[in-house]
Amino acid sequence: MKPNSGTLVINIMNGGKAEAYEGVYQCTARNERGAAISNNIVIRPSRSPLWTKEKLEPNHVREGDSLVLHCRPPVGLPPPIIFWMDNAFQRLPQSERVSQGLNGDLYFSNVQPEDTREDYICYARFNHTQTIQQKQPISVKVFSMDSLNDTIAANLSDTDIYGAKPVTERQPVLLTPTGSTSTKVELRGNVLLLECIAAGLPTPVIRWIKEGGELPANRTFFENFKKTLKIIDVSEADSGNYKCIARNTLGSVHHVISVTVKAAPYWITAPRNLVLSPGEDGTLICRANGNPKPSISWLANGVPIAIAPEDPSRKVDGDTIIFSHVQERSSAVYQCNASNEYGYLLANAFVNVLAEPPRILTPANKLYQVIADSPALLDCAYFGSPKPEIEWFKGVKGSILRGNEYVFHDNGTLEIPVAQKNSAGTYTCVARNELGKIQNEVQLEIKDPTMIIKQPEYKVIQRYGQVSFECIIKHDSTLLPTVTWLKDNDELPDDERFLVGKDNLTIMNVTDKDDGTYTCIVNTTLDSVSASAVLTVVAAPPTPAIIYARPNPPFDLELTGQLERSIDLSWIPGDENNSPITSFVIEYEDALHEPGVWHYQTEVPGTQTTVQLKLSPYVNYSFRVIAVNKIGRSQPSEPSEQYLTKSASPDENPANVQGIGSEPDNLVITWEPLKGFQSNGPGLQYKVSWRQKDVDDEWTSVIVANVSKYIVSGTPTFVPYEVKVQALNDLGYAPEPSEVIGHSGEDLPMVAPGNVQVHVINSTLAKVHWDPVPLKTVRGHLQGYKVYYWKVQSLSRRSRRHVEKKILTFRGNKTFGMLPGLEPYSSYKLNVRVVNGKGEGPASPDKAFKTPEGVPSSPSFLKITNPTLDSLTLEWGSPTHPNGVLTSYTLKFQPINNTHELGPLVEIRIPANESSLILKNLNYSTRYKFYFNAQTSVGSGSQITEEAVTIMDEAGILRPAVGAGKVQPLYPRIRNVTTAAAETYANISWEYEGPDHANFYVEYGVAGSKEDWKKEIVNGSRSFFVLKGLTPGTAYKVRVGAEGLSGFRSAEDVFETGPGEAHCTIRQVDIATQGWFIGLMCAVALLILILLIVCFIRRNKGGKYPVKEKEDAHADPEIQPMKEDDGTFGEYSDAEDHKPLKKGSRTPSDRTVKKEDSDDSLVDYGEGVNGQFNEDGSFIGQYSGKKEKEPAEGNESSEAPSPVNAMNSFV
Repeated sequence: MKPNSGTLVINIMNGGKAEAYEGVYQCTARNERGAAISNNIVIRPSRSPLWTKEKLEPNHVREGDSLVLHCRPPVGLPPPIIFWMDNAFQRLPQSERVSQGLNGDLYFSNVQPEDTREDYICYARFNHTQTIQQKQPISVKVFSMDSLNDTIAANLSDTDIYGAKPVTERQPVLLTPTGSTSTKVELRGNVLLLECIAAGLPTPVIRWIKEGGELPANRTFFENFKKTLKIIDVSEADSGNYKCIARNTLGSVHHVISVTVKAAPYWITAPRNLVLSPGEDGTLICRANGNPKPSISWLANGVPIAIAPEDPSRKVDGDTIIFSHVQERSSAVYQCNASNEYGYLLANAFVNVLAEPPRILTPANKLYQVIADSPALLDCAYFGSPKPEIEWFKGVKGSILRGNEYVFHDNGTLEIPVAQKNSAGTYTCVARNELGKIQNEVQLEIKDPTMIIKQPEYKVIQRYGQVSFECIIKHDSTLLPTVTWLKDNDELPDDERFLVGKDNLTIMNVTDKDDGTYTCIVNTTLDSVSASAVLTVVAAPPTPAIIYARPNPPFDLELTGQLERSIDLSWIPGDENNSPITSFVIEYEDALHEPGVWHYQTEVPGTQTTVQLKLSPYVNYSFRVIAVNKIGRSQPSEPSEQYLTKSASPDENPANVQGIGSEPDNLVITWEPLKGFQSNGPGLQYKVSWRQKDVDDEWTSVIVANVSKYIVSGTPTFVPYEVKVQALNDLGYAPEPSEVIGHSGEDLPMVAPGNVQVHVINSTLAKVHWDPVPLKTVRGHLQGYKVYYWKVQSLSRRSRRHVEKKILTFRGNKTFGMLPGLEPYSSYKLNVRVVNGKGEGPASPDKAFKTPEGVPSSPSFLKITNPTLDSLTLEWGSPTHPNGVLTSYTLKFQPINNTHELGPLVEIRIPANESSLILKNLNYSTRYKFYFNAQTSVGSGSQITEEAVTIMDEAGILRPAVGAGKVQPLYPRIRNVTTAAAETYANISWEYEGPDHANFYVEYGVAGSKEDWKKEIVNGSRSFFVLKGLTPGTAYKVRVGAEGLSGFRSAEDVFETGPGEAHCTIRQVDIATQGWFIGLMCAVALLILILLIVCFIRRNKGGKYPVKEKEDAHADPEIQPMKEDDGTFGEYSDAEDHKPLKKGSRTPSDRTVKKEDSDDSLVDYGEGVNGQFNEDGSFIGQYSGKKEKEPAEGNESSEAPSPVNAMNSFV
């Protein structure tokens, strides 16, 4: 027997005979409570004996006769399986004519010639021993009537009268069973097999009927070509007379089999285990039936009850044992035996007298999940003796559950036939008996049912179009749904045209075979829903234009899953209007704190129609949803129903808590108050706590109303404090707040920085050092140091001025700083102060320092006056900022020729105490450029520049008017015209000197051609222009002019376009070098000389003549007179520094020229004077009677030198 087991193992593999273990076995299991016994187990060895030796004679049979080939297999255990084969191990064919009977014999209803063979072999297969036994082959020879007659005729004399009858037909005769009646006994529950095999020619057909009844339906089968009737699972009702009828064309024969169904014992009521408490009553019932009626006998612990130990609480009454007032010694195992001649039943039942407190077998806190409006079954499997009473409660302190809404099952299960949302929660099962009580909690969750809120709709789609079926679902957020699509209740075709999305099915390029019904099935672990729609495919009409618009607002907002801090919001999307919805925006309104104001809550993807929202306590929520697509946002949905969350203590404390004193003896604690929905309940207040840091002090606290600051008075100056602010309301406090470090109020610093030192780095920069003050004396947050410094006086002028103090701030705990921007050669003072949040501390003692000399600034002015033939007078002012002691001035000058080329540079050193200088021995009618600067011992300062011109002839000098003595610049002018030519275009650039906002134009033509100039307008005041459309390899002339200025143009420039690559030509044409111009100037000079001679003769005679008429008569067209209303010299602009020359004057204020060496004067020739001079000083004006003076303006001049200058150079 196996250890720790009741299994008995008999192993004969290593020797021994099976026959030694043949017998009846029974197992008994025993402990202190009793003994149980098993049914009898019969062990018999299997047997597969050989066939007995026998001599088999050949079977000679006449055609048409019947034949039976007997098998008669040896008796084996278990019985063998019989089958007929030939020598080739091929099964012999069977039919209505030839078949094998239940006993294994082979029956021929009539033999045919083809039945002749010598290898009819019967095989017996013993499955248990896996062996096959073979009978000796049987020979069958069938003689036909013709061959039989021939044989008889050969063996008989002619006088014998004999002849075999031909094959004749015969009516049926039963081969088995024999006779007209027979009996058959079968046991209840077994298979009933009835057999009829008939002989005859033609082959008879078998039919079965039950006399006085019908063959049982569903349990009746026909086998072996209807020769065998098979009824399975027979019962007493199947008893009766069964008739088999064999029929052919010549008649019929029948046989009646009387079937009696007997029954081995079977249970009506098997004994059941009893668990009793001491003093209780009970019964064991053992009821069985059978045919014949079984007898009942009892055993106790495997011993017949008649001889078992007596138990006063036990009484046997036939098939029942009655127990009264049992005690623990009454525990035993009882066996009931029900027997008849066909078998027996044995059942064990224990009587266990126990005193056990209740036990609950259902796991604690087991979770049950059901769909709303569905039944919920909550288990409470229990055990105890006496049997416990079961009660159910809902919640921790709920009352006992009663009423029609609950069903209480005997096994302790609580059934809620229709579970609602409010059914969710904790349920407590209590089991109690007289020995104790126990309880167990289980959890019930009610889930929202899965719904298809937007079902697929009937669609008619054009062939080759695209169709989409929507299946938008709403489900419990804690359940994971799976969506399956079917077509005509079958899987979708394996075709890439079918695209299954999260909430839709899209079919691309629809064809006719896509017609059908499409079903959307949604499954969760708890429920399943489905919806279907039909798709009809039609021919495609012309496609209308698609109109896109903003989506329609969502609708049917629903709140579910209401919890204290969360809620589920679901909605149905509106029409997307041909533009897919990309997202949904959820907003909320707090009707309690901010009614009418909608706030952003969250945003979810456009494929989502439900969301779990986080809530805050003490807020009266309502929600609305806005759909968004590429076109825009929909109108908001209608608001959902309101949901007021319960109050709770605050979840958070105020933010941005600070402790900053406003006065030296206070601490101002400030914070950002909580917003209304952050209060989580009514009665919002704050607990403000503080204590001095690094001092063993207790917290001081005060509760204040819903304000944002609290002032603590009487604190020491600038000491650190630990500060915290905690929110509270009527329901309790927020979590413990974090501490922040603050400081009480600051006071002004007590001491000034010491050991202030100044190091002068150069004439404009100094570095100041100081010692830091002790931090304790700062009495606040050290912000830095301020350096106050101011100029006392300039050492060069010794004159005091208004003191303007400058301040530099150096952040942090720095001990030095740089003082930039000082004035050279000056006396300064400074002091240093420490700065905190309150202000500045006392100043350090003033520290004086001086800056060294520097280079001076430029002279304040430079004027050039009194031009003569060979001299100019220079006047200047001293530098505004000498920055030291002036040692001298330096004057540099050089002549400028007509092409603006500079001559040799002359340098003159002038004493510092001078303020004017007359330069002599200069060239007449020559322009000079002057450079003037001042020096100190350090070096030279910046220079000032001017230009001036000596006059051509003193006889022509008129006294200019006031302000007219200055040398005027010759502008406006255009010079340095530059061209960069390519194959078909040229870039023209120039330099312009003159008034702003001039409008330029470019004139060009083919060089050497007499064609008119072509004109291009330049946009704006740009100094460049691109000429396009030029001919390659051609020479062009070009010039630049200004609009609105008559005759104001630059000199010509010539360039040539290249054949393929750009050529750059830079030319500066000097008109004075041209031959035609030289000849013209000679003619003009000759005319002027004649005019002067005539004037000289007439003056000596004392006569007067109109100068204007004479000059008009001999005027040269190249001469461009100045403006008649201008009495000033032309003003030049230097090409390098563009600084205008200063204007000087030798003219009295009455604008008359004084008589000097000659009594004769040009003034005598008219009543008034409005004289004009050219740039060389020559008189070219006219006399008139005007006495008024027009405002002075600049004289216009061209780039080319004047004819007068050319004449002077020539003469």
